[in-house]
Amino acid sequence: METRKYNFSAGPGMLPLDVLQKAGGEIQSWRGSGMSVMEMSHRGKEFMSIAEQAEADLREIMEIPDNYKVLFLQGGASSQFAMVPLNLLCNKGKAEYYRTGSWSKKAIAEAKRFAEVTVVADTESDGKFTSVPAEGAVVHGSDAAYVHYTPNETIEGVEFPYIPDTGNIPLVADMSSTILSRPIDVSKFGIIYAGAQKNIGPAGLTVVIIRDDLIGNARDGTPAMFDYKIHADAGSMYNTPPTYGWYLAGLVFDGIKRNGGLKAMAEINQRKAGKLYAAIDASSFYSNPVDPACRSWMNVPFTLADAGLDASFLAEAKEAGLITLKGHRSVGGMRASLYNAMPEAGVDALIAFMADFEKRNG
Repeated sequence: METRKYNFSAGPGMLPLDVLQKAGGEIQSWRGSGMSVMEMSHRGKEFMSIAEQAEADLREIMEIPDNYKVLFLQGGASSQFAMVPLNLLCNKGKAEYYRTGSWSKKAIAEAKRFAEVTVVADTESDGKFTSVPAEGAVVHGSDAAYVHYTPNETIEGVEFPYIPDTGNIPLVADMSSTILSRPIDVSKFGIIYAGAQKNIGPAGLTVVIIRDDLIGNARDGTPAMFDYKIHADAGSMYNTPPTYGWYLAGLVFDGIKRNGGLKAMAEINQRKAGKLYAAIDASSFYSNPVDPACRSWMNVPFTLADAGLDASFLAEAKEAGLITLKGHRSVGGMRASLYNAMPEAGVDALIAFMADFEKRNG
């Protein structure tokens, strides 16, 4: 069997090895059904049992209150950029957004198609995002239908170390790159949405956690596939859902539950990120541009003192089994994504390689 590599991709990211092994064992016949999950009717009893268990496990590990629906949808987080304003604006035409990186910029651009958007905080400086607003620094207007923010900016490696207090205004969060990495208080949010391809499962599935009172208010003319109520009423089965992605997500949820839940995940993730940042900070050869107060646990960008060595670094890292470390084209340098499935041994291997590369090239 070919040796697996440590895949530091920002997404799709690594999946837990035990999940891949279990799925591989069930690929032709799920639990004696004689069918692959990919072949099952989404309305059949076999898949319904998979779907129900996955939702139950997610509710358990995230401690999701009973007055929230959990939807398993298609379209990625990018579809949610439109679904949120289409469903939440109601009679208010205004929404507030935090602008802290590339993904919040995209969310703002889409929302402006449907709403009067107020950017309540913009942390861009000299074309770069390296921080978030200080906690409590933003004042929210009472006429906003909702407030949207991106807790973790995957490209820039910037993360909110707090949940914004928006009072009675529903808070909406794009948690695509941080969901399941630690415990959160779901009750502080109106909507949490997340593309699956980082901490949940394969690309093609999107999880939406939405408070009941925010369902059923879609503006006139909203397409059926963009109406939360239609999906909620149909149990995410209005159309054929991404069944195999839902199944794999269920295996991931079960694995988290069996391995100590989100508190255990948080301890591991904080330790992994802490090790890598410590190695970067202790070096004059590598650097990280983000304010230490809001560095991401999930996505660690770093640059080399000599950008002319970037190609050599990437090529040698690949030979060492450390892949997909190239930074986003808009930022440059390197980026190591440390999602839940990245084992601590992978981070240790990267740190050792970085030290050796510096010794030889510094």
